[in-house]
Amino acid sequence: MKPQKIEISSKTIVFTVFFLLSLVLLWQIRDLIFSLFIAFVISGALKPVVWFLEKRRIPRLIGSILIYFTFLFVIFNLFSLVVPPLLKEIVFLFKNLPHIVKATLPQISSYVDISTLTQNLPNLANDLVHLIRSVFSNAIFLLSTLFFGFYLLLEKDFIERVLTNFFDDASAKKIAHIIELGQKRAGSWFWGEALLMTIVGVITYIGLTIIGMKYAVALAVLAGLLEVVPNLGPIISTIPAALIGFSISYVLGLSNIALYFIVQQVENNLIVPLVVKKVVGLHPIITLMALMIGGKLAGVLGVLLAVPTTIFVETILIENQKLQRK
Repeated sequence: MKPQKIEISSKTIVFTVFFLLSLVLLWQIRDLIFSLFIAFVISGALKPVVWFLEKRRIPRLIGSILIYFTFLFVIFNLFSLVVPPLLKEIVFLFKNLPHIVKATLPQISSYVDISTLTQNLPNLANDLVHLIRSVFSNAIFLLSTLFFGFYLLLEKDFIERVLTNFFDDASAKKIAHIIELGQKRAGSWFWGEALLMTIVGVITYIGLTIIGMKYAVALAVLAGLLEVVPNLGPIISTIPAALIGFSISYVLGLSNIALYFIVQQVENNLIVPLVVKKVVGLHPIITLMALMIGGKLAGVLGVLLAVPTTIFVETILIENQKLQRK
């Protein structure tokens, strides 16, 4: 049997090199891509309201300005209300963390120096330049994201107009339709997840306040934020609450576990089926895998964008298959 000869054409080599260079370029400008995608999701979440106002004969410019700046005003006020008490409680929590761990799990102190949890804080003088650069970079990222979001909300059929520069009119309309469907699903996910986090956070805060738990704001915000991680998030948020509760009394520790169990049951059997599953439609395993991959590639921002990215890609694949069957 003669050995088979594999030939690689020059076109294949050029395409491979071009593809790899494109990946490198995309990775270098990933902050810009993240900014555009966040703006894409936000504009998708706000578009239905703008369309509603437009049907009521309100000009798109006025409707976009009204809705977008109302959205920013609400977000800013929520942060201003939640962040100060949250930071205060987090500081107290970390100061008391060694004592809480010792009181709850005394056997650990014989193997681990718990006091190191509050030591080795960063030196402000040495990190001043790094802090300024970080704040400046985040400010540019934030401002660019807000600008992109407003522009995508304001411009009608922007995606289709861009695509017509590269495709014929019929193809541009089909591709734009698929992208808009993905944007719609991602926007619906945004509101569904925001509603889920808010409901879980508020219920947890009310329950913690009723049973007289310390750090209620911090623990409730943590419970709300961890709702982005299916199944594991509620379990993880239970651990610090249980530790703090047991450090005070066994009754309070057990009360915390019971509270988080009730909240999780209400979430799984009532809130998620009504709010999230109808909107997202992703299997929890796929969601968890997407979160792990996003966290590995881009840290916290990757985790936040993992689910809408997966939804967007899934929509493109499903709609492309539908077009091929026709």
